[in-house]
Amino acid sequence: MKKTMRQLSVDSSGRLAAVLLLSSVLAVACGGSDKPAEGAAAGPAAPAAEGAAPAAAPKPAMTVSTAKPETASLALQLQANGNIAAWQEASVGAEVPGLRLATVNVNIGDVVKKGQVLATFARETTEAESLQGKAALMQAEAAAESAKADADRARSIENTGALSKSQIAQYLTQEKVTRAQFEAAKAAYAASQVRLGNTQVRAPDDGVISARTATVGAVAGAGQELFRLVRQSRMEWRAEVTPAEVGQVKVGQKVEVTAASGLTVAGTVRAIAPTADPQTRNVLVFADLPKHTELKAGTFARGQFQIGSSQALTVPAQAIVVRDGHNYVFVIGADSKAGQRKVDTGRRAGDRVEVLQGLKADETVAVQGAGFLNEGDLVKIAQ
Repeated sequence: MKKTMRQLSVDSSGRLAAVLLLSSVLAVACGGSDKPAEGAAAGPAAPAAEGAAPAAAPKPAMTVSTAKPETASLALQLQANGNIAAWQEASVGAEVPGLRLATVNVNIGDVVKKGQVLATFARETTEAESLQGKAALMQAEAAAESAKADADRARSIENTGALSKSQIAQYLTQEKVTRAQFEAAKAAYAASQVRLGNTQVRAPDDGVISARTATVGAVAGAGQELFRLVRQSRMEWRAEVTPAEVGQVKVGQKVEVTAASGLTVAGTVRAIAPTADPQTRNVLVFADLPKHTELKAGTFARGQFQIGSSQALTVPAQAIVVRDGHNYVFVIGADSKAGQRKVDTGRRAGDRVEVLQGLKADETVAVQGAGFLNEGDLVKIAQ
């Protein structure tokens, strides 16, 4: 029992000693950590007092190429709008009334040659009239020959007294009458031949059929239009120019016409109307166009008259940035910063654009990459 109590006393003393030792170690550790913390706090304060470290340089937003404006000679152009129309249209109609259309050989859009048969009328009636006229001509010719023979005999015995003067005069008069009847019959036969030929409707000129009203079986009246023909397939541009601008246009000037399909052709001014349109107050200018299948009469077209040239300040087209409906360029300053500048643009020549206002000739503008810049961006200039 005593031994047991002694062991418990020893164990309690050992635990107490261990707790005291652990408390001492922790106290020493905490005290040691406070001192380095103070040293650490005091350490950086010394360099801060001596002077701040230098800040890092800003980086460019992007790399761009630059160019200076150039002075170039650009063409002076006058813009105008108008319509494409046929140079001349021929109306092809019926010349013989009351005949039935037997055949129609062409349709709208067909290209025809001068003299080509476009349609034919039934020939029975005109053929009969022609035969009748031929028979009348032969009858008149025979009567004229007989009267001439009688007149010749009367002349041969005129001085013999075998025939009275009245009889001789009668023979001579009959000769003249039958001769006139022969000429009338000859003219009637020729007219019947013309009517027979008119049963074939022929093209009056080379061209293309633009309209057709002819229908097989229809009976056409005299002068009724059967076809409409664009002569020589030629088209013209009828531009509307204001009275203030028409003085700049001259006959023979070149004009660049752009059709509704996007086709661009070169034309020549042929004529200028002497009066203005009473509705629009504009003056029509007629320009001849080359033959092309994409040029259609009645379609809209815009054009540019070439009226000379002048010097202009130009920049590359890539330097022009369109934002909010306005044109801008980015001027690169000596500090390599981009400054947005609003400009007014004018004519275009290839890949260059005329600058009318907002830019000086000695300034530098961004070209490639200009569309990605903003006001004040720092840029790197490509070498």
